Amino acid sequence: MNEAPAKILYCRCAFAQTVPEASKNAVLEGLCESGASFESVADLCEMSARKDPRLAGIVSDGGPVRIAACYPRAVKWLLHHAGCPLPEDGRVEILNMRDTPPETVVEELLRDTPSPAA
Repeated sequence: MNEAPAKILYCRCAFAQTVPEASKNAVLEGLCESGASFESVADLCEMSARKDPRLAGIVSDGGPVRIAACYPRAVKWLLHHAGCPLPEDGRVEILNMRDTPPETVVEELLRDTPSPAA
């Protein structure tokens, strides 16, 4: 039996503005062009500060998750602060748009993701 495709979460980093604008735009464009299903949030930092209950839904179903944001250690701490620490089982990957080329981030986000029907 095949594993479900990874949920993809894209952080726009709208308020903290720690990720270069060009990188954020290139990753978002790549995701949109791929036709893959993904969720976009304005800012994980802001959601964490408000302890937004939607953050728990990121890892609640037990399936794989890929998050495009900033430093993995920052995202882990933000989610922990919001009351939804990431599992230690390796099914959640955090891709750093600050330091990783956008093309690599998109490639990793879409790895093993089925192409939408034409």
